Amino acid sequence: MSPSALDVLRSLHRHTREEGLPPPAALIGSWFGAEAVIAPSLELVAGLGPPDHPDRFWLGHLGFPVHSEHAPFPSVAGGLADAILILRGGQWSYADVTGAACPGWITDVLTSPPPRTEPVTGHWHEPSAHRRADHGRAVADALAAIAAGEIYQACICTRVDGRLRGEPIEFFGTVAAATAPVKAAFLQGPWGTVASFSPESFLRRRTGAVTSSPIKGTAPARADPGVLAASVKDVAENVMIVDLVRNDLGRVARVGSVTVPELLTVVGAPGVWHLVSTVRAELDPTVGNDALLAATFPPASVTGTPKIRAAELIGRWESRPRGVYCGAVGIAGPEHELDLSVAIRTVEVDRDGAMRLGVGGGITIDSVPEREWQECLDKAAAIIAAT
Repeated sequence: MSPSALDVLRSLHRHTREEGLPPPAALIGSWFGAEAVIAPSLELVAGLGPPDHPDRFWLGHLGFPVHSEHAPFPSVAGGLADAILILRGGQWSYADVTGAACPGWITDVLTSPPPRTEPVTGHWHEPSAHRRADHGRAVADALAAIAAGEIYQACICTRVDGRLRGEPIEFFGTVAAATAPVKAAFLQGPWGTVASFSPESFLRRRTGAVTSSPIKGTAPARADPGVLAASVKDVAENVMIVDLVRNDLGRVARVGSVTVPELLTVVGAPGVWHLVSTVRAELDPTVGNDALLAATFPPASVTGTPKIRAAELIGRWESRPRGVYCGAVGIAGPEHELDLSVAIRTVEVDRDGAMRLGVGGGITIDSVPEREWQECLDKAAAIIAAT
């Protein structure tokens, strides 16, 4: 029986630490048409985004581009690898762009018992009254801008702070095992760790087509999912973002190729129900990652509509940088392959153990500030409870 993705990640992490190599980077869940993708050893470099037409594998993050100059982590960071491990159908394989065979040390990792897990504890601080008031004012400002016709929707976010006792890789493994997110990601650089537990696909490109699956509309897991599907506010929120994603992809898609194969599907995620839709477009092979990201980034679901004006207003209403949260995390590879999540349910862990968990929600004319605050707490609950 093949070892699990988390066991392989732990084993690679132990080996690279013992040998003084850069740590592994891992994508666990639905990535690249597989159950996991791991770069056995990857040096993350600040400023290195996904290559336009990559001939190697890039793994990294793109931070949310508002107040990014003040963010603790680099606004863009990534690393390039010749080879990755892929878990597909329960079996591991080794893919190397040079055609080289799997090195012996990686084979040993795949066949050796995994290291013993170590205890880890996350101490999360209750959001202060000041932070709740700031969020309430931002929601009120967004409602005023919507009423004035400046925007139709905006995503307003806040943050939960904490401190980690233990290794970040154990934190990632504990939360990933407890929540089973669709698109989990683990990245480590000199600045610290990105541990992402996202349920949302931002861009998935392969064989000439690209899809985006925005999430808008949320209800707590304790609620009847049928209520979410019937919610005028949540349905409107989702449809507005679907229209924005259609517009974004339409800027680089082949004319007439943009479709919506999935609309308003209720999907369960840790602690909540979500409304999910999918937009698909066909791309010409000459369209590289630069053009695709210029048309679509930052993700529509975590910005607002119209996107440019919403981003400008978010810069006024939110005083702190979101950092990696609300940006994107993922992988790019040869033959136009690209797979990025929306970096929600994402924790930044500093080298000293300080943690930041961003949470937020979409504001429409029907939003109630107190309910929006509760939605933030609901979204954070599964990660907080896991540690």
